[in-house]
Amino acid sequence: MATKPKLYYFRGRGRMESIRWLLAAAGVEFEEEFIETAEQYEKLQKDGRLLFGQVPMVEIDGMVLTQTRAILSYLAAKYDLYGKDLKETVRINMYADGTLDLMLMIALAAFKPPAEKEEDLALIVQKAQTRYFPVFEKILKDHGQDFLVGNKFSWADLQLLEAILMVEELNASVLSDFRLLQAFKTRISNIPTIKKFLQPGSQRQPPPDSHYVEVVRSILHF
Repeated sequence: MATKPKLYYFRGRGRMESIRWLLAAAGVEFEEEFIETAEQYEKLQKDGRLLFGQVPMVEIDGMVLTQTRAILSYLAAKYDLYGKDLKETVRINMYADGTLDLMLMIALAAFKPPAEKEEDLALIVQKAQTRYFPVFEKILKDHGQDFLVGNKFSWADLQLLEAILMVEELNASVLSDFRLLQAFKTRISNIPTIKKFLQPGSQRQPPPDSHYVEVVRSILHF
């Protein structure tokens, strides 16, 4: 029996959440070890398992992988979510990098002082509406297919849905001017493995709260 992938990260979204999404969408069961103390984190560092001294870390296929982008690329390729050729793969990379940028802005805002955080989140919603979502609305219109690349579900589709849902947590009406993205959201959300992941009780993590921020600060000493 194959060993389940094992994920090492804090008990929250951060840079691990997209990895959780990708495994869940591929229908892969995984285990998690949550890092909740500085001692746990320091042990991983002292054991030499964190290549650059950072999480996320994933044990899979006899390997210990670090660096979010590398992990996501490996999983996308492994589970056939990375396009049929190099031209499709590079488009998937472009679109995924764009949504990663948007989601990282949201993740980092959680660590700002309250007033600055509110300003940042309002600006992020504005950027989503004026910079990011118009791009993807046009891609869907020009491509004329159900998916962003080719006519097959890929990592790019998955990550766009993740980004949409994150921005909707900040502003529920953010897609009101994007008809194609509204339909896309419904379509991708109803893929059985994703629908299951979106249900209560899954390994999907909630938005970061003050407790999560305090725990991460205490472990990373910042």
